[in-house]
Amino acid sequence: MTRQTWTALVSALTFIALAALLAVIAVPYVTWSPGGTHDALGDVSAQGETGHEEPMITVSGIDTFPTSGELDLTTVAVTSPEARLSLPEALAAYWLPKRDALPRESVYPPGTTAEESQQRETEQMNTSQDDAIVAALREAGEPVSEIPMVTAVTVGAPAQGKLEPGDLIVSVGDRSIKQVDDVGAAIRTYEVGQLVTFVVLRHGARTTVEVNTASSAAQSGVPVVGISVGTGYSYEPTISFDLGEQLGGPSAGLVFALAIYDKITPGALLDGRHVAGTGTITPTGTVGPIGGIQQKIAGAERAGATVFLVPAANCGGVVGLDTHVSLVKIGTLDEAVAELNEVRTGGPDAAGLARC
Repeated sequence: MTRQTWTALVSALTFIALAALLAVIAVPYVTWSPGGTHDALGDVSAQGETGHEEPMITVSGIDTFPTSGELDLTTVAVTSPEARLSLPEALAAYWLPKRDALPRESVYPPGTTAEESQQRETEQMNTSQDDAIVAALREAGEPVSEIPMVTAVTVGAPAQGKLEPGDLIVSVGDRSIKQVDDVGAAIRTYEVGQLVTFVVLRHGARTTVEVNTASSAAQSGVPVVGISVGTGYSYEPTISFDLGEQLGGPSAGLVFALAIYDKITPGALLDGRHVAGTGTITPTGTVGPIGGIQQKIAGAERAGATVFLVPAANCGGVVGLDTHVSLVKIGTLDEAVAELNEVRTGGPDAAGLARC
């Protein structure tokens, strides 16, 4: 074997070894690709009951009206926290249309376990549902009252096992509670170690809870019970969700709110059309941006939607996008209702639509 042949062989083997190494070494990226769609006005398979279906959104305690058409919430298929991604896979996702590769830490904060990530996604989904209910009821002109609510209970604090996140605080001792600051002010009228009586609304039922105060770790001698308090909401209807499978994140808020609004107001908002969308929602009806907008549009197009509701802040991310779906810009729930009324009368190509 000549020196030139030996050199060429070594080079070829080295190249093969490096290529093989690159194919198996994990890189700190995750991929996004179009995910599935789910009709918020439709039925889903009840968990654990094959063939049995339930509405995704159930409304009671208020008049409801027939709906027609499909209103899809959209998802993104993302690399799971425990999965490994090779360099070729990341490069393919970056270059292929309607897919993307992102730094892992931008999706999964460093040190986050798969369980912690799932818990965070579930909490975001629950919050989006709660906010969607309030926004939809307000849009429909139904009464909604703001009331202080327990948002968290400190582990090991006197309130643990007695007060729960989601409890709406009616009174503390003999004081009626109207504002968030009223809760702390009422607790501070007690001595450390004294018993405080809370009256709360828990799952719609009035409940009395007694909690002993303890001394604040931050301010010695100041009585606390170990809760965080924020703004909650009280209303008459009962609205529940059954997604049929594990979905997470806050991005279905807009679609949830529209589905609830459609159910509790006369006239079918979609009038038989197939609409999809995405966007976070606040209790006041403001629509916020989400991630994976192009992947969600691709998933909606694949499912047959003709209109896609795009959060106004995401419009820059769809400039030049090749799609047959009509992209409609949405900034608030009120705007979404108005735009869908425009679609109902003029179709997906109606001249009056606000477009990205």
